[in-house]
Amino acid sequence: MGILKKAKKNTLTAAEVSALWLQYMGDSMAICVYAYFLKIVENNDIRSTLKFALQSSKEHINKITQFLKKANFQVPMGFTKGDVNLNAPRLFSDEFLLFYTNMMTMHGLTAYSLALTNSERRDLQDYFFECMETSKELFQGTIRLAKSQPKFSSVPTIPSPHEVNFMTSTGVLENLIGDKRPLNSSEVSNLFFNSKKTGFIRSLSLAFSQVAEHEDVRKFMSKNVKLAGKDADSFDSLLKQDHLPIPERWDNEITDSTVSPFSDKLMMFHAAFLVNAAISYYGAAIGSSLRSDMVLNYKKVSNHAMEAGALCFEIMVKHGWLENQPEVIDRDALAKDSKS
Repeated sequence: MGILKKAKKNTLTAAEVSALWLQYMGDSMAICVYAYFLKIVENNDIRSTLKFALQSSKEHINKITQFLKKANFQVPMGFTKGDVNLNAPRLFSDEFLLFYTNMMTMHGLTAYSLALTNSERRDLQDYFFECMETSKELFQGTIRLAKSQPKFSSVPTIPSPHEVNFMTSTGVLENLIGDKRPLNSSEVSNLFFNSKKTGFIRSLSLAFSQVAEHEDVRKFMSKNVKLAGKDADSFDSLLKQDHLPIPERWDNEITDSTVSPFSDKLMMFHAAFLVNAAISYYGAAIGSSLRSDMVLNYKKVSNHAMEAGALCFEIMVKHGWLENQPEVIDRDALAKDSKS
């Protein structure tokens, strides 16, 4: 009975395996990325932030490995020292390193929240709470530092209404004939965030397009620069219609280096991660948008992201870079084997 209880205690649900597996992949990538960042960073305050990010990822890898091994799950290969070139020259400015950390920490907080709510085991819940706490510290640190930088983009402010108002129309018909109501606070927030995030994808893809070794990877990154740039511009256009500021762009923070600090495998995984995350953010934004022009725009950029995501996976499978997640038992295959 004691053995059975111990086995049950270490059992992982599909949701828990997925969360741990994906986090292992992301953190093993982050270890490579931040090891390189620490080789090129000059600003001491930013260096301290990057060290904290690297140490957090290393601790996560150790804990995830323990969880998976105790449940008799194969630990992913993820990314290793072979996926980073610490001798590569500077590809990013210090400001971009800080911006990168801020954006990736946002993704981490979102992922940990989802993982937490899908976890049944108390020890895993505690672990994801710990991850959220360290990510909170990292996020607040990046914001504090970013506010002292000249390229910090603050979300636009809006005036307070003088009284409580109720909508008399969704504005769908008016939007179709061109008489658009002003953006509400949720729409402004989503447009600004998605412009900032999609601009980040553009800049990172631009850097990767310069240094990728495989021709198909270079072509994909160049295509992603155009798609992400077009999508970011579409968000900016909607903000400008209401005379609102738009986020800063980061292309100028990419150097002219053509020596890659990362393997093509890592860069493609990174691109796939950001594209898939974008799809979820666009979907959430559609749900809070009542203007038809915005809904149509989010559908368009979602299609772009899905197109890019499909191409990402095709390239990774072609080169043998896409590591397979744990799967359910293939009953049909077992039945065929038993008959033969």
